[in-house]
Amino acid sequence: MQLTSTLLIFVSVLWINGPTACKADPVSCRLWSEPQMLGFYMNGDFVIGGLFSIHYNLRSEQNTYTRQPLQPQCSGSMDFRQLRFARAMEFTIHEINNRTDLLPGITLGYQIHDACAAVPMAVKVAFQFANGIEPFYNDTDSCSKSAAAAVPAVVGESNSSPSISMARILGLFGIPQVSYYATCACLSDKHQYPAFLRTVPSDHHQAAALAKMVKHFGWTWIGAVRSDTDYGNFGMASFLKAAQEEGICVEYSESYYRTDPRSKLERVANVIRRSTARVIVAFVHTGDMKFLLEELTRQPPPPLQWIGSFWIIDPELLRFNMCVGAIGFGVPRSVIPGLREFLLDLSPEQALKSPLLTEFWERSFSCSLKGKTGFSASARECDGSEDIRALQNPYTDTSQLRVTNMVYKATYAIAHAIHGVICTDTQCDKSAKFAPWQILNQLKRVNFTTKNGYQVTFDSNGDPVAVYELINWQVNKDGSINFVTVGHYDSSKPRGQEFSMNRAISWLGGQTKAPRSVCSESCPPGTRKAVQKGKPVCCYDCIPCAEGEISNKTDSLNCAQCPHDFWPNAQRDSCLPKPLEFLSWDDTLSIILTAFSITGAFIAVCVTAIFYKHRTSPIVRANNSELSFLLLFSLTLCFLCSLTFIGQPSEWSCMLRHTAFGITFVLCISCVLGKTIVVLMAFRATLPGSNVMKWFGPPQQRLSVLAFTLIQVIICVLWLTISPPLPFKNLKYYKEKIILECELGSAIGFWAVLGYIGFLALVCFILAFLARKLPDNFNEAKFITFSMLIFCAVWITFIPAYVSSPGKFTVAVEIFAILASSFGLIICIFAPKCFIIMFRPEQNTKKHLMGKVPSKAL
Repeated sequence: MQLTSTLLIFVSVLWINGPTACKADPVSCRLWSEPQMLGFYMNGDFVIGGLFSIHYNLRSEQNTYTRQPLQPQCSGSMDFRQLRFARAMEFTIHEINNRTDLLPGITLGYQIHDACAAVPMAVKVAFQFANGIEPFYNDTDSCSKSAAAAVPAVVGESNSSPSISMARILGLFGIPQVSYYATCACLSDKHQYPAFLRTVPSDHHQAAALAKMVKHFGWTWIGAVRSDTDYGNFGMASFLKAAQEEGICVEYSESYYRTDPRSKLERVANVIRRSTARVIVAFVHTGDMKFLLEELTRQPPPPLQWIGSFWIIDPELLRFNMCVGAIGFGVPRSVIPGLREFLLDLSPEQALKSPLLTEFWERSFSCSLKGKTGFSASARECDGSEDIRALQNPYTDTSQLRVTNMVYKATYAIAHAIHGVICTDTQCDKSAKFAPWQILNQLKRVNFTTKNGYQVTFDSNGDPVAVYELINWQVNKDGSINFVTVGHYDSSKPRGQEFSMNRAISWLGGQTKAPRSVCSESCPPGTRKAVQKGKPVCCYDCIPCAEGEISNKTDSLNCAQCPHDFWPNAQRDSCLPKPLEFLSWDDTLSIILTAFSITGAFIAVCVTAIFYKHRTSPIVRANNSELSFLLLFSLTLCFLCSLTFIGQPSEWSCMLRHTAFGITFVLCISCVLGKTIVVLMAFRATLPGSNVMKWFGPPQQRLSVLAFTLIQVIICVLWLTISPPLPFKNLKYYKEKIILECELGSAIGFWAVLGYIGFLALVCFILAFLARKLPDNFNEAKFITFSMLIFCAVWITFIPAYVSSPGKFTVAVEIFAILASSFGLIICIFAPKCFIIMFRPEQNTKKHLMGKVPSKAL
């Protein structure tokens, strides 16, 4: 765009003004082109230039390069708002001329042109402002100087592209240019545009404010359209940068210009219709916006929330109902006393003095003034009944004086600058000579308050403080659409406090709640965002957190690992302490095992009672009744020691359960082993000449049991001393819970205890197996063999089951092994004896036990 402007300036220099376009002769040189016709003009001591885009288009023609091009002329419809702006400059200069405190004795004049919103026209008028409009140069030596004086300063233009072109030209001459509506942030660059100032804030502030507003309402998925001009391109670039910093994604960014082929406008409209974004930000000129809305009206898109730049305050666009609920920032509304009366003080005679006013009159009343052809050949002739006060159009509407106030302030700023150069305290020198750069320097320092209460000052970039009103298009009770101020933005306030709301917003469709516009719905706690491949960061999938991880915020990028003894809840949005798993007393399995344990102990006690009652009977006295009672006592302890494995492990319970189990079972097996040896020794004692029983009498039997048990006690004491079993939180087996178990401490100690029990059981089994066929009528060795067979089978099976069982089932397997082996011993050894005592008392005799009486099958 800058290159285009430079080329246009170069071409304009060639065929409009300047030394390259004049023919030197001994008398004078003449410009080849005619000066651009003035729209409004008034002479004065100092004449201020003005440039306004009163028409939308520039008449175009095919250049054949065989003749001089035609003078640029405006065409298209008239913008009555811009006409009001131009006349506001007139009004301001008249007001200044009537003041005695500002430029006393000085009369300001004006030259106001129509720029047609086109760069070529702006370039031509800029040269006229710099060189004057006289067609002849009287310097006989060169054409380098103009006889006519240049304007000291210029008000305008409203659009950024023409303003950029003007600023490049006027800046070369040091002529200050004060724009009232050119908002491109690029114009703040004083290296490129040293003489440019403005009373309207830069788009840098507007873009930042729009991005903050979009973020404020939670919109992360938007569409964007812009004018294909410096204003639209630079403004949208600033907005997109600010939006990216706020985490906002743009589905599409389209540009167009009102002079583009209709096919391009249709393509942009179709992109908007097909988009999924429900919010659209439009950095568009008012004229371009009108074309876009007209195109969209042909085939309306789904309801859209429009976010506007300065087109949001254009009354002419209020007729488009699809924009109801639109919001955007506009310059503050103001009141200019006396302006309305000045605008309405217009008669047909006065209108005839200006081509622009003539066109305005004829277009407003659809008639032709006398002596004019009119804008339409078929228009009637104006008859004098036309009443301008009855008109309702943007020219007469002074209820929303926003940009008009920017013109008012720009004109006053130039007047104050001239005052600062040519005036002392009370007097001004109308014959004073000064260079434009003096006015420029004075403009940079102005600081005053206008009659309607607005302060005017410029920063180092020539920009004012950015103050906006947040405008909302709301429907009135009568169905009409109106501008409503719902908030403010002030860049001078501290960071984070610039944006404020003071009224409810009416959204699209009259909703009271802001519409949603997101590419992907927010990820709830318990999930994380995973960006979809090839799409913007606002488009993502919500992935549940992995095992052991949580996210407790909406739209979390990552999941956090729970501490080692915590685990996520079902929603995976918080970490809860892992449940402790152990064989608790209220567990069903524990209740069953407890019942069996108590039942076994009760059976052992009952057998003991039966044996005690019949302690003098032969079957009880056989094989040493003391060992039988000791065995029953140890079996009772075996049944009860299983209870120490139930409940939450503690230091004492971990040490007790393993030592009690090891010692009681060794005591039990030692008794069984003693009984087995007694059986063998008793048989050998019946052989002739045998003297073996004296070596294995009751004292020796008690001593052997004590010795065997003492060995196990020593093993347990060493185990408990060196590395005892202690409570341990097992976090490895299950991820979601903690297994509270008794760590073995020394594995050698644990397996030594089990190994010793297994060794005694194996010896007992071998001896009993050898004595199983001894010729007694009641051979106890057979029952001991069966009991040891069951015992060994249970504990051989226990080892792999113990190693592979998870959690509390490890303890349950150990309890089951204790109970199974204990029940095997008590049933195999004592059940037959109890059966004989209780139900076959005839067999409980010495003769029967000695084989003197034939036995019956049990």
